[in-house]
Amino acid sequence: MMSKPSLSPELLVPRLGQYLVEKGLIQPEDLDRALQHQTEQRAKGEDRLIGQVLIDLGIIDFATREAIITEQLAELKTTLQEANQQLLEANQQLERRVQERTAELQRAMEKLAEVNQLKSNIVANISHELRTPLTHLKGYLELLLAGDMGPLTEQQQATLGIMERSSERLGRLIEDLLMFSMSEKEKLHLHLTPFSLQTLCVSCLHKSIQKAKDRNISVVLECDYDLPEVDGDEEKISWVVLQFLDNAIKFNQAGGKVTLRTNREGKFARISVLDTGIGIPEARIDQVF
Repeated sequence: MMSKPSLSPELLVPRLGQYLVEKGLIQPEDLDRALQHQTEQRAKGEDRLIGQVLIDLGIIDFATREAIITEQLAELKTTLQEANQQLLEANQQLERRVQERTAELQRAMEKLAEVNQLKSNIVANISHELRTPLTHLKGYLELLLAGDMGPLTEQQQATLGIMERSSERLGRLIEDLLMFSMSEKEKLHLHLTPFSLQTLCVSCLHKSIQKAKDRNISVVLECDYDLPEVDGDEEKISWVVLQFLDNAIKFNQAGGKVTLRTNREGKFARISVLDTGIGIPEARIDQVF
C-alpha cells in the first residue's frame, strides 16, 4: 500500500518545482532528477511531495522550501483577493444595470398607462359626441318613415330604410366603443334583473339579420321555449351575443349558416353561437375564452 504524504502547506502550492526553476533557485536538470526520484519512490509505495524530495536529495534546504511556499501562498492570497474584488465590482455593476433597467421599464409602463388612459378618454369622448347627433338622425328617420312629415314614394322609403339600418349599425358601433372604453377603465358594472332570454335572442337576431342577408348567410334561432326568466345584465349579455353573431357572420362564407341556440342546463341557461366559418385555431381558444 502506498503511504500518503503528510499534511503540509506545500499541498496548497501548485507546480512548486517549476516555480523554483523560474526563480533560479534550482536548475532544470535538478528538477528532472527530483521528479525521477519521486517516481521511483512511488513505485516502492512512498508518495512524497516534490519539495520534500528536493530536500532529501540536498538540492534545497528546508528554509528555502518554506520561504518559497510562504511566497506562493502570499501571491495566491493576493490573486484571490483581486478576484473577489473584481467579482464584487461586477456584482455591483450588474445590480446598477438591473436597477437602471427596472427604472426604465417602470417609466415605460407608466408612459404606456398614460397613453392607454388617454386613448380610453378619447374613445369615450368621441363616442358620447357621436351619440347625440345620431339620436337626432334616427329620430328624424323614424318620423319620415312613419309618414309624419308627408307621404313618401316607394323609392324614398327604400332609401330611408337603408339609412335607418345604417344608423342602427352605427349606433351599435358607438355602443361597442363605449363598452370597450368602460371595460378598459374597469368601470363595467353589472345591473342584474330578471329578463327573457328568448326575447333577447330574437332581438339580437333581428339586429343581425340584414347583415347576414347582405352576405347570403342564413341565420337560425334554436331556442328552448320553456326557458324561464334568468337573472343577469340584459344589456351587456345582449352586447356579447351581438359580438359573437357579428363575428360569425363576418368570418363566414357565402351560403353559410349561423345558428343562435339557447338551452337549459340544470339551474343555468346556455347561449351558443355556431357557424360554418373558418373557426378559431385550437391553440388560440384559451386566449379568447
